[in-house]
Amino acid sequence: MTVSLAPAGTDAVPIHVLGADDVALWSAQQSDRIRTWVEASGFKGAIGTALMIPDDAGHPAMALVGYGTPAQRRRDRFALAAAMPKLAPGTYCIDSGIAADQLEQEALGWLLACYSFDRYHENSAERPTLVAPDGLDAARVNILAEAEFLTRDLINTPASDMGPDALETAARSLAETHAAKITVTTGEALLDQNFPMIHTVGRAADRAPRLIDMSWGTSGPRLTLVGKGVCFDTGGLNLKPAGSMGLMKKDMGGAANVLGLAHMIMASGLQIRLRVLIPAVENAVSANSYRPQDILTSRKGLTVEINNTDAEGRLVLADALTFAAEEKPDLIVSMATLTGAARVAVGPDLAPYFTDDDTVATSLDAAARQMADPVWRLPLHDPYEAMIEPGIADLDNAPKGGLAGAITAALFLRRFVTEEDRFIHFDIYGWQPQAAPGRPKGGAMQGPRALFAALPDLMGA
Repeated sequence: MTVSLAPAGTDAVPIHVLGADDVALWSAQQSDRIRTWVEASGFKGAIGTALMIPDDAGHPAMALVGYGTPAQRRRDRFALAAAMPKLAPGTYCIDSGIAADQLEQEALGWLLACYSFDRYHENSAERPTLVAPDGLDAARVNILAEAEFLTRDLINTPASDMGPDALETAARSLAETHAAKITVTTGEALLDQNFPMIHTVGRAADRAPRLIDMSWGTSGPRLTLVGKGVCFDTGGLNLKPAGSMGLMKKDMGGAANVLGLAHMIMASGLQIRLRVLIPAVENAVSANSYRPQDILTSRKGLTVEINNTDAEGRLVLADALTFAAEEKPDLIVSMATLTGAARVAVGPDLAPYFTDDDTVATSLDAAARQMADPVWRLPLHDPYEAMIEPGIADLDNAPKGGLAGAITAALFLRRFVTEEDRFIHFDIYGWQPQAAPGRPKGGAMQGPRALFAALPDLMGA
């Protein structure tokens, strides 16, 4: 679906955004008719409330939208979007009540609240349109919304229609849109090109595993994004129980998020040489499934003991990260729905990330606040390295005990880049479990907006 801000100057109903402490003062400055209308309605400026005020002929003259208190706004984000569903279809413009430094965030939230996944069920509901506020870079906000809609659509699509082949089709479509180059290594060719762990994880499925490799840009620093594209994860021979398998269509959420971020970068024309690597597989069960206690040899030459076939994401990422590091980019970012331990640590709303570079963390944290895209740094705790060293092989893909699972997974991935590489790993959830302002239940983008806003500082782009 396509949703965008209306051009500045479009005829629209003005919106006055009022906090809980602003309603009485604003009403006192209005005519007796408007003041009486507001008092009779019981409008108190609560988040998620809206009030249409008619003119003398009964036509919409203005709308009031509740903005709550600062304390209430800190408990969530996109307060304007919370009220958008309460407004009648039409075109609106923000007339007052939102600080200049919050306009982008609130306008984006409005667009994100318009999202509907309508591939299988038509949703013809008309949504209110927002006019781009004066001074706002509307093109940038539209790009951010397009990127998130792309990510949500990819994650929300069930595995029956979003296998490795369909994920490749989505990447090719994005590459065509932005005149990017793309190559794909598929099936047995993965062995020929030395991507053994991608092949091993995906070989049991009837849709062949593949490595998608997209590049764009001819100048500027090199940025490589690596996204986990496990299009469905049964758990392999360590088969998941039904309750844990229900959301596994979202296990390609890392790939969906890096494709959304790639759209932001390319549509904005950043001076970056961008590369996107997506190992796309299904972790299926068949006679040729890889087994617990198998020992695999990775592209880097490190051997990996398989102690749980359900810890497959780190295996496919390992080969892709090794390949990424061979080009020696200025920054490598991996994104994956990798561990339940990350969700236990920070819940579904925060995007945890790992980096050894304190300057990266400073930039990311500041950008996350600016972009209403919350992230949280977790430690790459070196003393835990021993937990991923089984003795029988170089690495263990699933250390026993279950402690520090997100950290040990990140340490595992770090083994496949070099000490010289600037490396960030995101262990995201990729899913909104309950509807919230600007975030309907379903597939979610987590981290890319923060990364996008931080790129100028991180890379001089």
